[in-house]
Amino acid sequence: MKEIPYAGTASLARQAARTQLVRVLLWVALVVLVVLTALAARHPRASAQPYVPPAAGGIVVLDLSASITSDTYSRIHQTLQQLVARGGRYGLVVFSSDAYEALPPGTPASALEPIVRYFAVPRKVVPGEQPSFPANPWGAGNFTSGTEISLGLDLARRIELADHAPHPAVVLISDLQDDPNDLSRLNAVAAEYKLEHIRSTAIALNAAPEDIARFKGLFGTAISIIPAGLSNPTGTVPPPHTAFPTWLVVLTAVVALLLGAVEVRSARLRWGSAETLEATA
Repeated sequence: MKEIPYAGTASLARQAARTQLVRVLLWVALVVLVVLTALAARHPRASAQPYVPPAAGGIVVLDLSASITSDTYSRIHQTLQQLVARGGRYGLVVFSSDAYEALPPGTPASALEPIVRYFAVPRKVVPGEQPSFPANPWGAGNFTSGTEISLGLDLARRIELADHAPHPAVVLISDLQDDPNDLSRLNAVAAEYKLEHIRSTAIALNAAPEDIARFKGLFGTAISIIPAGLSNPTGTVPPPHTAFPTWLVVLTAVVALLLGAVEVRSARLRWGSAETLEATA
């Protein structure tokens, strides 16, 4: 059987090229959306994020000076509980009139849990005695005395730089009540933080307004100050929960629609009579 030439072949070729281009674009868009959907499924958005991004280096700087009161201890307790519940990875520096590294950078936040108990009043006490905070390792040896915030912040800065943290960040937990003799050193440390682009968060423990104003004046945009509240009277912090995955649902719906479009646009034309097509189907 001889083939019959068709005069409109050139126009069909142009339409075939356009159809092929549309198919390729649809497949590329489908692959991109599938990848985005997979990423959205792997990284659900939690209700409570860590204080520093997971990819950043983070150091917690904890104030254990003598100016910390009983109510402030309770706020430290809840703040440390929040750090554990939010997750993430941190190093830990504790300071008073001296400072030292208690946990190295990259330590899981869960490692802070054994420290939490030192700032919680025991529920069971001896009858007739007032409840009191457990004796902590920093109360002995005169470690807990004056307040030199510059020492804690400077040690955290040097640890972050030595560890080559990609995005160095520091979380200061303090009442921000510094020794007057330390203010000049604190001013120098604040300048280093701004120069080296170290982001810091200060969780203020019953801080006085003038102390908060001084820190904002020294650090500027290099620090954000948030209060350490006691919103939960039981002292417990619920773990973060995953929010509804809106973006995942939207991406999944778009992928489904695009799959339907690919099926419609990629359907191949078959030549022949209706009887022949039914016979070959």
